[in-house]
Amino acid sequence: MNYIDLHVHSSASDGSFSPKEVVDLARKAGLRYFALTDHDTVDGVETAINYANQFEDIDVIPGTELSCYYQNREIHIVGLFVNHKDEAFLSELKKLEQARLERNIKMVQNFVNAGIPLTIEELQHGNPKSVITRAHFARVLVEKGICKNKNEAFDQYLGIGCPFYLPKPQVTPEQVLHMITAAGGVAILAHPYSYQFSRSQVETLLDMLIPLGLSGMECYYSTYDDGQTQELRSMALKKNLLVSGGSDFHGVVKPDISIGVGRGNLRIPEKLLTAICEVQGRT
Repeated sequence: MNYIDLHVHSSASDGSFSPKEVVDLARKAGLRYFALTDHDTVDGVETAINYANQFEDIDVIPGTELSCYYQNREIHIVGLFVNHKDEAFLSELKKLEQARLERNIKMVQNFVNAGIPLTIEELQHGNPKSVITRAHFARVLVEKGICKNKNEAFDQYLGIGCPFYLPKPQVTPEQVLHMITAAGGVAILAHPYSYQFSRSQVETLLDMLIPLGLSGMECYYSTYDDGQTQELRSMALKKNLLVSGGSDFHGVVKPDISIGVGRGNLRIPEKLLTAICEVQGRT
């Protein structure tokens, strides 16, 4: 049986490996397909696809992961098979990038005002095109010895309600779902149990998102046990949603999560991708 991973990050956003390195890691893990789904960008997709085309055993699915807000909570929507060259889509991503940059500048200034020296250049870590997330802030705080590890950085400085947390611009689910579907993509709710919602709350969220263009849900995920996976699969069947899954691989940012296998027990069968392609009229 072939296995896949439909949620993977590279250094084009907050991953630690370049798009080419991610392709190599996916091949080493024995994956047949993986989706590059960097935060609010598709900058690494073309490089990954072109590099993967050298090999017969791996294919890259163009994707992205977009953030939005629902009931004052940040949720993520993965877009699979987006047209990463669509001008209107790229224009909307550029707007999100600019809003994220303005937020990051404010966060940097707040740290500086508190006597903790940070710069945008340190956060970019030699990659000026990097989409900076809170994970970048956490890395620098650890490197400077201000925090012992990433978890401490989030618990004391960067998490929601912490002194240096600033919310992202209030992008709505309607906006990101329209962006993905208008670019020919398949919209998937990412890691639904990561938002501290109960099962009934997830179902309510799905009922709101489906009329707006949501097509599927991640039922396989690195932190889910078999019970949670089956519960989400049942929910997806009930709602007539496609079943997806991914590791949410980031590299050293999430050192306990490996591409394709998560924390060691994740296996996402290729038949899930086949179902997604059939519904979308793809081969």
